[in-house]
Amino acid sequence: MSDNLHALETWAGALLAKLQPAQRRAINHKVAIDLRRSQAQRIKAQQGPDGTAYPARKRRKELKGKNGRIKRQKAAMFSKLRTAKFLKTHADAGQLTVRFVGKVTRVARVHQEGLADKVAKKGPNYTYPARPLLGLGDADKTLIRELLLHHLEKL
Repeated sequence: MSDNLHALETWAGALLAKLQPAQRRAINHKVAIDLRRSQAQRIKAQQGPDGTAYPARKRRKELKGKNGRIKRQKAAMFSKLRTAKFLKTHADAGQLTVRFVGKVTRVARVHQEGLADKVAKKGPNYTYPARPLLGLGDADKTLIRELLLHHLEKL
C-alpha cells in the first residue's frame, strides 16, 4: 500500500507543483472534504480501508432482559466519531489532513491500533480488536486521482 501511495504522491505532486499556492490550497481543501466524507461513509458501513468488515462487538450480559430479550436496539459503532465535529480536515498549499480531534482521539487510536483500554471509568481493561477507522483504500486513491484530474481540467 505504501508503494501505491508513494506513486500517487509523486504523480500528484508533479502536477500540483505547477500551480499557484492559492490554487493548490483550494484543490487540497476540496480533496480533504471529499476524503472525509468517504471515510465517514466507510466507518458508517463498519468497514476497514481494505473493505473488510469490523470485528463484531463483544456481547454484554446486562443487555439481556427477561427470557433473552434485548433491552435496547444495537447502535452502530462510532456513530458520533464520524461526524464533522470530531473528524476534521485541514488543507494548505503543501498538505491535507483528515484526523480526529478532541477527547475522541484516544478512543479512535485504541480502536485503530487494537490497544488495551478501560471499558468504563473504574471498569476492567479490555484489549479491543483492531478496527481501522482512517486509512486509504483503493477506492480512496481513485477518488483522489479523479478529483485532482477534475480540478486540473477546469484550470
